[in-house]
Amino acid sequence: MTGRVVVIGMGNPFRRDDGVGPAVIEAVRTQVPADTVLTVSDGEPVRILDLWHRHDQVVVVEAVHAHPGQPGRLLTLRADQAERAAVGSASTHALGLGETFALAAALDRMPRALVVHAVEGADFTLGVGLSPAVRTALPELTRRVADSIRKAHRTLGRAGGDTADGGPHKPP
Repeated sequence: MTGRVVVIGMGNPFRRDDGVGPAVIEAVRTQVPADTVLTVSDGEPVRILDLWHRHDQVVVVEAVHAHPGQPGRLLTLRADQAERAAVGSASTHALGLGETFALAAALDRMPRALVVHAVEGADFTLGVGLSPAVRTALPELTRRVADSIRKAHRTLGRAGGDTADGGPHKPP
């Protein structure tokens, strides 16, 4: 493992609320230490496992279906909670995070620490743009993700450092 922090924005910006993961990646880009690895994934498990396995601290951002749903509701789960909650859940991808967790555990590819930030979506149809509920939740979701990134860096012993925009890192 690299001792670095990776943030994975899962989703497809051409499926409305499914684009929230990539939107958060863009929003946090200038708010976090420059050595943070920011990436977008379509949710394909093998690519996710490769990223998880190579990093100590992982933050995942995802849109989820819930039935009955409460669009815009934010969820934050540690790996152990997310694994239990996500198995057979309503991820917007072919295989959900639960199945990816199970595969990672079977292959011994789980990161040391993982947190999942999710928002319940309202609209996953083809098209661009977030639903009003998810768009309203975006600033708070972005804040939570940025806080998790800073916490992960502190855990690795790197509380200082510069943000991606060159300014000093400001702990919360």
